[in-house]
Amino acid sequence: MNGSRSGRGRRIVLWRHGQTAWNLERRFQGTTDIDLTETGVGQARRAARLLVSLRPDAIVASDLRRAADTAAELSAVTGLEIAHDPALRETYAGAWQGLTHEEIVGQYGEQYAAWKRGEPVRRGGGELETEVADRAAPVVLEHADKLPDDGTLVVVSHGGTIRTTIGRLLGLEAHHWEGLGGLSNCCWSVLGEGARGWRLLEHNAGTLPQPVLGDDA
Repeated sequence: MNGSRSGRGRRIVLWRHGQTAWNLERRFQGTTDIDLTETGVGQARRAARLLVSLRPDAIVASDLRRAADTAAELSAVTGLEIAHDPALRETYAGAWQGLTHEEIVGQYGEQYAAWKRGEPVRRGGGELETEVADRAAPVVLEHADKLPDDGTLVVVSHGGTIRTTIGRLLGLEAHHWEGLGGLSNCCWSVLGEGARGWRLLEHNAGTLPQPVLGDDA
């Protein structure tokens, strides 16, 4: 982002989608297109009523149904159109997709441990976290650039993609991204634009609390 005075005051709200059946089963969704549960729709509806108070100016969302349907609830109460972008999809994780947490640890234990240590790992032969940030962060910044002064962008995406995007926008080195705790379903984080770039103002907001289910999902 540029450092011009006119750009100050913009906010980015990164909102994770509502609950899915695979979240409950702790099953890695990745780019698999899974619907929200009835509970997930209710979570999205409740969160939308809270987020409308932030007076969003624009909504951009992953085109996967769980994110698109979550975004639709905010669109319904704001009247804003949604820009859908596949660059905001969850991490593609190849052979890990569809497996439960226990199955991943059992079948890919060394790979899982390396990932948790912060090493660059193609989980299941899929994307690196830095590659996810490479595709998602520019889309977020592109839409943020279109905001008016003091404007707010809502980005509806997925746990892993949101974490990598926040890490990139904050200028954190990739091995520190795991230090950003996971988002619960339908919770969000807020970045604000300051004199030296983006700052994390809120993280995992909206919890009642709710557990973090299927963090990268």
